[in-house]
Amino acid sequence: MGKEEDHPKWKHPGGKLRELGPESLSDIELLAILISTGVKGKSAEKIAEEIIEKFGGFKGMANQPLDKFLNIKGLKDVKIVRIAAAFEIAKRIVREVLKENEKV
Repeated sequence: MGKEEDHPKWKHPGGKLRELGPESLSDIELLAILISTGVKGKSAEKIAEEIIEKFGGFKGMANQPLDKFLNIKGLKDVKIVRIAAAFEIAKRIVREVLKENEKV
């Protein structure tokens, strides 16, 4: 038990998240969940990897205009809007935490 082969090979990072928890996923796997599906010849994880490489990670992605994402094959409006919404949620969480810390 506990060996790599004891765990199934997940077809999508969502299965890994359910089984091992969100903290077990890489940044690429988390982003692939938001992207959801790939395009012919390019998986959601490959698209996510390309985005992470292009922007240098989540921090580099955070304040990019949405049209910068359109240059990546496999991203269209729905996927870009989903990513933008996730980043806005993260920003709001950070703002709330910072506001709470100011009160302490």
